[in-house]
Amino acid sequence: MRFDVFTLLPDVFHPYLASSILQRAHQRGLIDVHVHNIRDWTHDRHHVTDDEPYAGGGGMVMKVEPVFEAVESVLGPSTSASTGSARQLKAACPIILLTPQGRVFTQKVAAELSAHPRLALICGRYEGVDERIRAHLATDEISIGDYVLTGGELPAMILIDAVARLIPGVLGDPDGAADDSHASGLLEYPHYTRPPEFRGWRVPEILLSGDHTKIAKWRREQSLLRTLERRPDLLETAELSEKERKFLIEHGYT
Repeated sequence: MRFDVFTLLPDVFHPYLASSILQRAHQRGLIDVHVHNIRDWTHDRHHVTDDEPYAGGGGMVMKVEPVFEAVESVLGPSTSASTGSARQLKAACPIILLTPQGRVFTQKVAAELSAHPRLALICGRYEGVDERIRAHLATDEISIGDYVLTGGELPAMILIDAVARLIPGVLGDPDGAADDSHASGLLEYPHYTRPPEFRGWRVPEILLSGDHTKIAKWRREQSLLRTLERRPDLLETAELSEKERKFLIEHGYT
């Protein structure tokens, strides 16, 4: 899967992408991340990418020309969201603007995006981007939460990480992504490793029993209880059996 990132701070990506799972995924040809400096598509000697907003207001606004030129030069001409070719492009390569005004990024959205062979990510900066970027270039807008950051670089890295984990072969454990919190609509069950006892705190005996059927049942129940305790809102949309619903009601779910 290929990611094309358009940013004013290309240097911040390499240290993270060159580490751990993402580095191995790149080396194995499972992901390919291209980071493009938007300043390379400016035409003045100072490489200006922002300007004052019309009608006044605080902060600076990212200029429309260099962003359009950067995206179109990499993805191809006529990629504007208002054109027919953009609708065709959207199916193969969504152009995502990272913005606090976008739809909230969830595991479900990550799974949706992982089905595409290519994603383009536009990292906003300053006060925001010229509205014509949002209206006529971006085909999707994503927010990582209800707060404001100084730019879209961190959200872009979060999106790449979350989506890459869902690509077959990226994780060492083929079932690892399916067991993660939110993957099934619930929070993940607790994990333990050696030693079996530490400062008087013992690992639950069921995990040492070797009985895989009982362990699977315990893990599912722990996942249900943890979700009930910490994120009961998730239970409203989780796929639960009647037996599981009864189990939750017995433990206080209403």
